[in-house]
Amino acid sequence: MKFIFKLFFVFQLITGFSHANEVKVFDFTETELSQLEVRKVRGADNKTIYTVGSNENGNFLKAVADNAASGLGKEVKIDLNKTPFINITWKIEKGLPGIKENTKKGHDFAARVFVVKKTGATLLSNRAINYVFSSNIDVGLNWPSPYTKKSIDNVLATTKDNLNKWITVKANVKEDFKKFHNLNLDELDGLAIMSDTDNSKMKSVAYYQNIYFSEK
Repeated sequence: MKFIFKLFFVFQLITGFSHANEVKVFDFTETELSQLEVRKVRGADNKTIYTVGSNENGNFLKAVADNAASGLGKEVKIDLNKTPFINITWKIEKGLPGIKENTKKGHDFAARVFVVKKTGATLLSNRAINYVFSSNIDVGLNWPSPYTKKSIDNVLATTKDNLNKWITVKANVKEDFKKFHNLNLDELDGLAIMSDTDNSKMKSVAYYQNIYFSEK
């Protein structure tokens, strides 16, 4: 997946909704989706298809990537001293078994959520953590992206245990930036969602729901 930091151009200047000690990033409504540009990654044959729906737990985003790669992002300021934890509810209906996700040829994920910090004047100077729902690698493992050491892939869920099941995961973003990038951050600058299969040429189906930051 050849985006490096090309995804972060997708950011629209839209603030997250905040109440108490939680900051909700996405609403997953038709209105919101129409405001977010779906940008195809350079070199990809197709765009990932994003649609919204709802269930008993609220709105969700469905992502179908068929030999495709494109993402959705928001430029949203997150105070990591107040709300350092990202919470993600997601599901993989169709994963990507057999690929080597930590290589360039296999660097595809049915679901991933990036958190981004701007650390310089250019896109390539940004630092990111890529929280992934892996199809092949165990939870807790991590590695630098095969395309740039400035982005770290960190596995929060795997289809080996949770195929076609809604699950909620949590990570301490402030601690992870210190661990992976040796940065003491007070604030995040953005967040992005992407489902991509442009390297493997396979098809994935994933769902995202209720992405927010919390105090604990």
